[in-house]
Amino acid sequence: MVEDKGKMKTEWTILKFNGDYKSLEDALKKKAEPYEVIKIDGNLLLNEGINTLWTLVCGGSATNFSNGNAYIGVGDSNAAESATQTGLQGTNKAYKGMDSGYPTYGSAQKATWQATFGSDEANFTWNEITVANGNSDSAMNLNRKVQSMGTKASGTTWVVQVSITLS
Repeated sequence: MVEDKGKMKTEWTILKFNGDYKSLEDALKKKAEPYEVIKIDGNLLLNEGINTLWTLVCGGSATNFSNGNAYIGVGDSNAAESATQTGLQGTNKAYKGMDSGYPTYGSAQKATWQATFGSDEANFTWNEITVANGNSDSAMNLNRKVQSMGTKASGTTWVVQVSITLS
């Protein structure tokens, strides 16, 4: 008898730059170097995100997590993750659309989303993060991770990448 074995690995990366940049490519083109890089492993898939994925896989109608629809959301809540949550829990929160060319998918069993929060965006304490298929609390959230990421201030750009690998 073959035993079912599936694995999910999630990696979050936050690159923090001084200055105002439109994207990671813009920062690198201008030879900017991050003053801090945070790597975070893990997250919790939310029930609403799982149900949306299965709807899409089975050919049903739902908003996908494509370049035109996907957003990375950040908030200030440190409430523990729960699969029944429907998005960010914080008082302060912001959603940012995908950088050009993201998400990437279709190889290495993974999908990667990336968004850039410029100098005047999401300037508050970051304690929670998500990938959503819209830019508000009414969107379906794929996942949620709670961890202190620091306080983003005006004059800084933070680039967020998240990769989810299934094997």
